[in-house]
Amino acid sequence: MTGKSKLVLTLLLVIIILDQGSKLIVDQTMPLNYSIPVIENLFNLTYIRNTGAAFGIFAGSSAVLRQPFLILFSLLAIGFILMMLRRLPEAEKGLMVALSFVLGGAVGNLIDRLLYGEVIDFLDFYWSRFHWPAFNFADSFITVGVILTLYRLIRAKGEDPFKRVDH
Repeated sequence: MTGKSKLVLTLLLVIIILDQGSKLIVDQTMPLNYSIPVIENLFNLTYIRNTGAAFGIFAGSSAVLRQPFLILFSLLAIGFILMMLRRLPEAEKGLMVALSFVLGGAVGNLIDRLLYGEVIDFLDFYWSRFHWPAFNFADSFITVGVILTLYRLIRAKGEDPFKRVDH
């Protein structure tokens, strides 16, 4: 196993364990739709189930169409990320970590879809009338991974950080 594979696998396992472990704790200790204030007027733990994608997109659509579509989309995204990681040179550690974050988050949410047909969300931030949709650790890793990836690609200044690596 290469150093690149070890790094990706380690991050993947840590992210999945953190994500699935936190969701299990929420599912086992809180009733659905229950909120626990953590920081007044800013943050609650709120147990919800998201039948849709990010921000509840597709939540109102038919489960017969929605479920296969979201599972297929997740599998395609995971396959694409794995392909990009395979092409990535060993020296691109930052991009490797960023893509591993996205991969781990995608796998974490895919596990929920396969087990429950929906995703467990519980991190609930708000301020005054402004309320961010509840999310989970998988969503957080995806967001941070995408931001780090975009940052690296912007800094590449025309260079291809995914230059083909011969195996």
